Amino acid sequence: MSWLMSCYTVLFPALIWLIFRVSKKILRWPNDSDHESTARIPPGNRGLPLIGETFQFMAAVNSSNGFYDFVKVRRLRYGNCFKTNIFGETHVFASSTESAKVVLNNDLGRFTKRYIKSIAEVLGDQSLLCASPQQHKLIRNRLTNLFSTTSIAVFVKQFDELVVSALSRWEHKGTVIILDEALKITFKAMCKMLMSLEREDQLDVMQKDIGLVCEAMLGFPLRFPWTRFYKGLQARKRFMEAVGKMIRERRTRGLQAYPEDFLQHLLMEDEHKSCEEEGLSLSDEQIKDNILTMIIAGQDTTASAITWMVKHLDENQEVLDILKAEQLSLAEKSSSKPFLKLEDLNDMPYASKVVKESLRMASIVPWFPRLALEDCEIHGYKMKKGWNVNIDARSLHLDPTVYNDPDKFIPSRFSDESKANCFLAFGQGRRTCLGMNLARAMMLVFLHRLVTTYRWKVLDSDPSVEKWTLFARLKSGCPVHVTRIREDIPPP
Repeated sequence: MSWLMSCYTVLFPALIWLIFRVSKKILRWPNDSDHESTARIPPGNRGLPLIGETFQFMAAVNSSNGFYDFVKVRRLRYGNCFKTNIFGETHVFASSTESAKVVLNNDLGRFTKRYIKSIAEVLGDQSLLCASPQQHKLIRNRLTNLFSTTSIAVFVKQFDELVVSALSRWEHKGTVIILDEALKITFKAMCKMLMSLEREDQLDVMQKDIGLVCEAMLGFPLRFPWTRFYKGLQARKRFMEAVGKMIRERRTRGLQAYPEDFLQHLLMEDEHKSCEEEGLSLSDEQIKDNILTMIIAGQDTTASAITWMVKHLDENQEVLDILKAEQLSLAEKSSSKPFLKLEDLNDMPYASKVVKESLRMASIVPWFPRLALEDCEIHGYKMKKGWNVNIDARSLHLDPTVYNDPDKFIPSRFSDESKANCFLAFGQGRRTCLGMNLARAMMLVFLHRLVTTYRWKVLDSDPSVEKWTLFARLKSGCPVHVTRIREDIPPP
């Protein structure tokens, strides 16, 4: 019965969406004659006219293997470059270092970033992830300063305070769900950094809305009240209204009356712009879209990565022992300081490799989507203008020709310089993740406090992932039983 309900959940909205698409388009589908001009078009199956392989993709979204399983099955069938049709558009998935270099570095300007319709709508078309090339350059330039060394140094102390406070309550629980705890900590940290938001009641409401937005990212773009997509749009609307209210209050009372945070920095810069520079300012819509984007990127991806990291360490005791020795040594050296500082993270060489290896194996962002702006060739295959070209990061991260024993958790593999264009946890090129150093800092701080405060045992090792999530999250949440260590040294 549950199987039938799952099928209904996936197929019914899919059918409605496809009927809507058919009603708006003239049915025209390329036939085999399209392949007469070249044998170098990527192999693959377009599926049914217009529908393509959308049903198969949504079935993967609704499975315990996650939506990436759709790509994995076809890569094994067709090789490292294949094409398919999803949501009425041609998608190519490529997983070679050569394709990563050409597409992500985009030196010739042949590609631009593009997400599927549902992601673009819930994040907003002014989000850094979805903006046009011209707007993207403006937005990125305005946000870059917010991720300076000075800003991250302040954030490290704030984040460490939150982690220490959260972990101090774990011993009374005995069993904790790592994903749940990591989501709470990272969400609080991002809200404090971005908007100085700390009230628990406001945080609870906003976190629920952010969760609905995340669930809508892979939903069918149908605006019916019972759909994930509609609920996500409503949650987005509430979030936009809340942030808009904050902006109005700050301007009404005077910006000087508020603490320095990301929102304050953006508003102060705009206030000081001259008339000639007005075109370089961010609109309120751009600010709100990117506050939402940064919260999701900072919370969801980092919390997911932390969860996988804890699971991998539990399964690799030798790695954990080396890590623990490093972190306990650092704890002794910094025992006079109540909280970690940015420079302390430089004294974590092995922990940095653990973080990098965790990101490689988890591949939280499994592929990076781009839109071909002109006909071109990639690694011997022809790409047509208008095709969606996706660089398959997870496949590269698990490629035995790139990494020895790729299915094993071996942090020391990053002791040597890795090959170019093969570690894509944060993308690369002009659109490399702005929050890359921030995410690494959060993972290192959490790791330090965890291994110097507790011993833990994972209670559910099931690797199944959550359904309907864009970022790979453990379905179990990684429940662990914790026992405090080093009772002779009280926590800060």
